[in-house]
Amino acid sequence: MRVVIQHPVLRRVLEALGTLLGVAVLVFIMMRALPGDQITASLGTEAAALTPAQREALEAYYGLDQPLVVQFFTWLGNVLTGNLGVSTRTGQSVLEMTAASLPVTIELAVISTILGIAIGVPLAIWSASRPNSVRDASGQLVGLAGLSIPAFLLASVLLATSARFLGYNPNAEQFATLFSDPWLNLQQMLMPALVLGFGLAAPIMRTARSAILEVQTQDFVRTARGKGVKPRVVQFRHVLRNATVPILTMTGIQFGYLLGGAVVVEEVFSVPGIGRQVLTGMHQQEFALVQSTVLVIALSFVLVNLLTDVLYRVVDPRVRQT
Repeated sequence: MRVVIQHPVLRRVLEALGTLLGVAVLVFIMMRALPGDQITASLGTEAAALTPAQREALEAYYGLDQPLVVQFFTWLGNVLTGNLGVSTRTGQSVLEMTAASLPVTIELAVISTILGIAIGVPLAIWSASRPNSVRDASGQLVGLAGLSIPAFLLASVLLATSARFLGYNPNAEQFATLFSDPWLNLQQMLMPALVLGFGLAAPIMRTARSAILEVQTQDFVRTARGKGVKPRVVQFRHVLRNATVPILTMTGIQFGYLLGGAVVVEEVFSVPGIGRQVLTGMHQQEFALVQSTVLVIALSFVLVNLLTDVLYRVVDPRVRQT
């Protein structure tokens, strides 16, 4: 049994299942800790006028007359069969809503990650080329700005500036998907991706800078320089290639975070992503919507981590040998 559990793939799968179960329990308890229930959320102030018989009937309909343990496993069993629930406000299934919003967030996360890497890695190379110099200090200052400036503030300033002084605000139009109108979709994704990419570039830059400085002190780098290899070749073929694993780790973590952590930026720019869907569900106390959507976000994060582990074996032969 111990040998089976020690298998790296099986161990990662078991850890992922444990994480998802923990998330499911946590979000279920948190939603039940909020004031009110599904009856008051759907009826509002009219719930006070219900007779005891009417309330009992509604509790039986929503399953609120069952113990919390039974409610949890009933919901979890429905999720495992593909039934994520129904929105009490719109009457639309949560599965359909998630199928429409999740690709939007994934697209935003991919564009943001590309921009973050395009900003962070070159900045890290530029800073690490001369440690403890003015160049290094300026690079770290940009990274510090990316970590310290709140996303909602940067998003608000960017949106207000472009709309007022440039007369440019594509997010004021109805949202267009990538397949319905690619050009408008790209414009609507550009500003939120810039905001998220700038914040993502900071940890990537700091991680890449530390990794590059560490690799530069290795013997094989000094040997390559002693043999007269061109500095650019040393930097990209030897140093940057061996510093890829920490960069990949940080990128995978940040990408997973964007799948659920872009809710503020999505709200500012009116992007109908999955984070905004959770926020709307919490405001309206949509229990099934919030619980199932958060579980989908957690599943996406786990899959991203598993994909990151696979990429380790692709970029680093030493990982494949273990």
